[in-house]
Amino acid sequence: MKALSKKNLGIEESMTLAITAKAKQLKESGVNIVSFGAGEPDFNTPKNIRDYAIARIEKGGNGYTAASGLLELKQAICAKLLKDNHLTYAPNQIVVSSGAKHSLFNALQTICNPGDEIIIPSPYWVSYYELTKMADAEPVLVEGLASNSFKVTVAQLEAAVTDKTKGLLINSPNNPTGAVYTEEELRAIGAFATKHDLYIISDEIYEKLIYGEKHVSIASLSQDLYERTIVVNGLSKAYAMTGWRIGYTACSTAITKVMSNIQSHATSNPNTIAQYAGIEALSGDQSTIEEMRKAFEERKDYMVKTIGEIPNVSCVAPKGAFYVMVNISYFKGKTVEGVLVKDSLDLAAVLIDQANIAVIPGIAFGVDDYIRLSYATSMENIVEGLKRLNDFCIKYA
Repeated sequence: MKALSKKNLGIEESMTLAITAKAKQLKESGVNIVSFGAGEPDFNTPKNIRDYAIARIEKGGNGYTAASGLLELKQAICAKLLKDNHLTYAPNQIVVSSGAKHSLFNALQTICNPGDEIIIPSPYWVSYYELTKMADAEPVLVEGLASNSFKVTVAQLEAAVTDKTKGLLINSPNNPTGAVYTEEELRAIGAFATKHDLYIISDEIYEKLIYGEKHVSIASLSQDLYERTIVVNGLSKAYAMTGWRIGYTACSTAITKVMSNIQSHATSNPNTIAQYAGIEALSGDQSTIEEMRKAFEERKDYMVKTIGEIPNVSCVAPKGAFYVMVNISYFKGKTVEGVLVKDSLDLAAVLIDQANIAVIPGIAFGVDDYIRLSYATSMENIVEGLKRLNDFCIKYA
């Protein structure tokens, strides 16, 4: 047999999905696992959205839509962007895709040529790195330090930019750190992008899950930034619609046209019923968002306080999303039950075997001194899981 694609053979499996799958497998085999790996709300999709989708199924007429999405959904997205983000777009500037990950894929495929570089602040969401490579571009990582709440500075960006740099991928609120960039910080980053004529891909999927801060879309800060930014968002986090797979982009018509053409051949339209449900999500009752946000904030506060009391680990309080990054550098180089902990991947394996808790190793996000804990799980699980982490840290101190 002839060789497979060299480029795609180099794509790594998602560690987050792999560990979540292992935790599920252990649970099904009878092991009492507490999983902190989830990247999705543990709430059901709101009833008004479910009911709307069921009614639409019964009504019929649910065949193919335009490849880039239903006009009515695009109009609802435009209304949302104007109301929430002070951004004015027309429906022909919107591409609806099968989740925000698909939107990111489209965006990178559209702007990148072989040899281009994309600056990615780290810690970064696990797929950014691989999606960039899939677009024949090179990921250039810039590490946001814990001392700056994991946010990068313009000075760091200036040190990373080259004549090959095509764009910058920012994510606020951030997965995995929960970092939120202020308007002042975004203006400085925007000035940097303008200075070097860079595209900006702004992943804003967690914008509704924010604590004590204000979400600002970088595209809203000037006409220049509006024109060079691809805003990426979706319904999965704010509306607990992860499995419905609806994401979208908003950007210039020149970029939109290319993305629409890519999608028309790669996947065609996203799920039709999910698109109709998306209209209700964006246009219907919004009260469930605040209910979920408050629940996440309560869990976040408990986790930050409790982790602060556990020996030999620490964390930075997140300002958004539903994750906490826990510094576990103390355990690197130690031997636990005969296993030498060389990195965060080793520690994640030890924790699932010895403490029956599933976490995501920081190496998946570009930072090896950390593990990621999700609080998109019940308070009962959080209390029990942190108790197990505390017992582990005391036992192997």
